[in-house]
Amino acid sequence: MAGQVCSLYDTIVVGAGIQGSFTAYHLAKRGRETLLLEQFPLPHSRGSSHGQSRIIRHAYPQEHYSQMMAESYRLWEQLEAEAGVSLYRQTGLLVLGANTNPEFQCWCRTLVKHNVPGELFTTESLHGRFPGIRPYHGEVGVSDHTAGVLSADRALRAVQDGFQRCGGALHDGEKVTDIKPGVVVTVTTSRGVYQANSLVITAGPWANKLLAPLGLQLPLQTLRINVCYWKEKVPGAYGVSANFPCFLALCAPHHIYGLPSNEYPGLVKICYHSGSLADPEERDRLPETSALPDIQILQDFISKYLPGLVPEPAVVEHCMYTNTPDEDFVLDRHPKFRNIIIGAGFSGHGFKLAPVVGKLLCQLTAGEEPSYAMEPFRIHRFPALPAAAL
Repeated sequence: MAGQVCSLYDTIVVGAGIQGSFTAYHLAKRGRETLLLEQFPLPHSRGSSHGQSRIIRHAYPQEHYSQMMAESYRLWEQLEAEAGVSLYRQTGLLVLGANTNPEFQCWCRTLVKHNVPGELFTTESLHGRFPGIRPYHGEVGVSDHTAGVLSADRALRAVQDGFQRCGGALHDGEKVTDIKPGVVVTVTTSRGVYQANSLVITAGPWANKLLAPLGLQLPLQTLRINVCYWKEKVPGAYGVSANFPCFLALCAPHHIYGLPSNEYPGLVKICYHSGSLADPEERDRLPETSALPDIQILQDFISKYLPGLVPEPAVVEHCMYTNTPDEDFVLDRHPKFRNIIIGAGFSGHGFKLAPVVGKLLCQLTAGEEPSYAMEPFRIHRFPALPAAAL
């Protein structure tokens, strides 16, 4: 079988996380013969798309993402209807920050500009509405009432099932070992050889490993993130039934975010929006230093701001971030090979936007004009890297 081409497809998508799966889903819905390759047996917890929950919100301080969120919500609802499963639970999102913080003011302006239902809170009214939160440094708040929690594992299964219902082929446990560019792209895996008119690489923290033989290295950092769960002193006090919202604390240098207790009974998911550098092949290897500064930062935050939680993590899980220097995505063609499309660098905030990202990567693959301005996502924004192929 070695060296013999198994099949010819319109498009091959490498990486079946949420971005690659939505890209393949959009392609298959258009009737394109699509192969979706995943190196690990599904489901797995090696990348960035596993776990039970992700925050979804309309509000974004960056305008290019705010413009995408209305359609993202609609596409999530469409997937819910197609799959017949619930993927979203509305909880609201509370943004905490100093009233003088320019980023906080930007959040407030975004909510108004996009007519997102919300509410402003003074320090006093914040503690009155959410008694479990103590604004330790006199923070104020603004809420996005439309925000909530996506069921991540369920969502990933739903989009992969939808892709297969549209006739797509999903091969898991099949690692890509070689890519030969050309008018027809040849992809060799651990199980066979495939060809396609176009290739989409959505390989998360493995993106640069696939791009290196194609003469491209993006400025990506792969980070190992500690996903921490903290025990309620009074069960249910920070739960969905108690109307506790998702929250985002605008801390420096990195934000802290949390979700109401729901995944594990009596445990609240609170994480630091950064981590330690790690090779994705060695993500289970503990950092060389025994200290975990992100967990220490979280312990200090919880002691000061969330007194109803035990300031010691009860459960610590892990995932990977793949960050760009500006934390904007890469959605572009390869600088040399026009029929190779790249989706990478989702920087820990891409899950909620995956329905629109998949649509944009599908449009790039089809040679269409994308639905949104793509300048924030182009490769050429990075110094010393060439523009994409025209």
